[in-house]
Amino acid sequence: MELLGLFLALFGAAIAGGMSGIGSAIGIGIAGNSAAGVMTEDPNKFVQCLALQALPGTQGIYGLLIVFVVLNKVGLLAGTPAPLTWVQGLLIFAACTPVALVCWISAIAQGKTSAASIQMISKKPEAFATSMVLPAMVETYAVLSLLMSIIMLNYIAL
Repeated sequence: MELLGLFLALFGAAIAGGMSGIGSAIGIGIAGNSAAGVMTEDPNKFVQCLALQALPGTQGIYGLLIVFVVLNKVGLLAGTPAPLTWVQGLLIFAACTPVALVCWISAIAQGKTSAASIQMISKKPEAFATSMVLPAMVETYAVLSLLMSIIMLNYIAL
């Protein structure tokens, strides 16, 4: 049963890291498509486009952070995994789901918002600061999901 608990915990970590990474890749791709169009017309907007394109990548970082928190919690970073019951493994899996689901969806939504903001700066370069606020609003929910997962993981006794 110890292997089942460890499997569930690691599967939760993999889902958190994988789904948030997939969402970030899609979001960055969406924003990158928009950025490429804008930079075709005005290569001087590279820095602004890059900043907006990078925003959806943070969700992948949040997922990776949860992977490391889980690996540390179960003892794999120290080299010897803790004996986990299947219930403990399932609890860790459940604690990973906020980051997995919210970061997956929010990264894609943030990519779309970043793409719209990139289009905005193509017409009004002076609105760059304002254009950063729009995708940052989506980021709020990714940060909240990270906080939820960390809090839940901290309260699981091993």
